[in-house]
Amino acid sequence: MSPRAAHDFVYLASQSPRRVQLLQQLGVAHRPLLPDADEDAEALEHERPGELPLAYVQRVTLAKLDAARARRLRRDLAPAPILVADTTVALGRRILGKPADAGQARQMLQALSGRTHRVLTAVAVSLDADPDDGREAAHALETSVSRVRFALLPPAFIEAYIASGEPFGKAGAYAIQGRVAAWVEHLSGSYSGVMGLPLFETARLLERAGVRLPA
Repeated sequence: MSPRAAHDFVYLASQSPRRVQLLQQLGVAHRPLLPDADEDAEALEHERPGELPLAYVQRVTLAKLDAARARRLRRDLAPAPILVADTTVALGRRILGKPADAGQARQMLQALSGRTHRVLTAVAVSLDADPDDGREAAHALETSVSRVRFALLPPAFIEAYIASGEPFGKAGAYAIQGRVAAWVEHLSGSYSGVMGLPLFETARLLERAGVRLPA
């Protein structure tokens, strides 16, 4: 692979404060590339009938990257690699997305209680800082798969957790860095991946894209 020009920053196309925090942990300079007010970002996360979790999370991540590329060009922003990610929780073949209401959050937490589930986070980065030259846009994609087992979640905890508001906007209705961590019996894989941005895979992708990483 031919060496790429070094970039001093990366665009982060994510509204997740957890991903911002994790990218800061890597020491990578970044600028937000968030959706416009008229963009329906949530529509990209709609499931397709029969879609398996791995195919789903990778498809959504690449759709987010395409949307972010178009956004950068529309805003005429300086060329730089774009980083996107998507996380989903899977119980067998079942995808547990973001709960729409307290009822869905309750159902998800009850389903996860006392069982092992998978957390899949796909990360993609654009390899062409300026794809506006007629070439096909290039990207690299990696996926982290972790396994998390919860102890039995008492009904009183589930209700208090829902009342806290933490389950909303989170795949599987929970945040590993939050109160539910006290009920995690076992985690195999990437803790940062469960949070939403696997740092090992992310660092490799950024290096491949020519983004300067701290020594």
